[in-house]
Amino acid sequence: MRRVLVLGSTGSIGVQALEVIEREPDLELAGLSCGSRVDEMLAQARAAGVTHTAAAVGGGTVGFDAELAGLMDATAPDVVVNAIVGAAGLRPTLAALERGLPVALANKESLVVGGELVRALRERTGADLHPIDSEHSALWQLLEGIPPERVASVAITASGGPFRGRTADELSDVGVDDALAHPTWSMGAKITIDSATLMNKGLEVIEARHLFDLDDEQIEVVVHPQSIVHALARLTDGALLAHLGAPDMRAPIAHALAWPRPPVPSLSPFDLVGRELTFEEPDTECFRCLALARQAGRDGGTAPAVLNAANEVAVEAFLAGRVRFLDIGALVERALASVPGEPADSLEAVERADAAARDVVRDAVDGRRPGAPSTAGVGA
Repeated sequence: MRRVLVLGSTGSIGVQALEVIEREPDLELAGLSCGSRVDEMLAQARAAGVTHTAAAVGGGTVGFDAELAGLMDATAPDVVVNAIVGAAGLRPTLAALERGLPVALANKESLVVGGELVRALRERTGADLHPIDSEHSALWQLLEGIPPERVASVAITASGGPFRGRTADELSDVGVDDALAHPTWSMGAKITIDSATLMNKGLEVIEARHLFDLDDEQIEVVVHPQSIVHALARLTDGALLAHLGAPDMRAPIAHALAWPRPPVPSLSPFDLVGRELTFEEPDTECFRCLALARQAGRDGGTAPAVLNAANEVAVEAFLAGRVRFLDIGALVERALASVPGEPADSLEAVERADAAARDVVRDAVDGRRPGAPSTAGVGA
């Protein structure tokens, strides 16, 4: 029996992870954590007969990080699901790896913000990292058993979100509800907005670099509106391998938790007959966040931490109606230009860059600094 600790149990991935654990006979729920939705988490705990829980009431603090570390020690899990949203998930990932615990990772920000720290810790402890993102799970399955020297490049697919094909002029007045209307996936608000801006794909490029030890030029992004092909691998002999499946996160979650054995089948057999599969180049002129993320990944150091922190605050402001959709990319670019880069060789350096980026964006949104966007450009 494999004991599973689920961090972020009330979010979209956390809820689906609980569904997977319930149906898998070899999995047992060991403990839960949440952000502020304590009542929901406690209901989950009662339903599963779980007594070990933790909550970040008030938005999360370093004290909560210590509580999560204590939760890992108290529950003695065999695997930790990190479904926490945002940079707040980095410390729990590090805490789990420090203990030699395998991490089923839905928190891509752990690798975007602290990829170098995570990689060093994995090398030291030998702890496994199993990706839950559908694209990275697909790459994991595609590349398993293939010698690295045979892999020329990989491609991760993007649905294009709700605004695929629109021009910048057409995006000038889109609202929150428009951006949350994802055509193929059902996800939380933050990741849905990231999908709409294509920032999510940029973060996934950085994540793939750390997971599979790839260079930036080896990772393509292809828009695939049907969300059936999740990733592709180009081999040096010219062959192109593809991973296809329904857009359902329970499949990659089950693969991460059951590995190395196959998960219990749960989805209906996937039928290709009558389906159309199309692919397009992403529009990085209109959707600037993808290009910004790729550049931050190439710059390395603390640049990805700045990128992610700025994006988190900008998306939060957009969801609150304080800035417009196109302001998200502009605010991220402002932070990248304003916060000096430094080596990401310590948690302190990463968190320093994170905090500085958040200050830049908050001040710009509030109009507190010279040159900040005016009310005609932000929040109008």
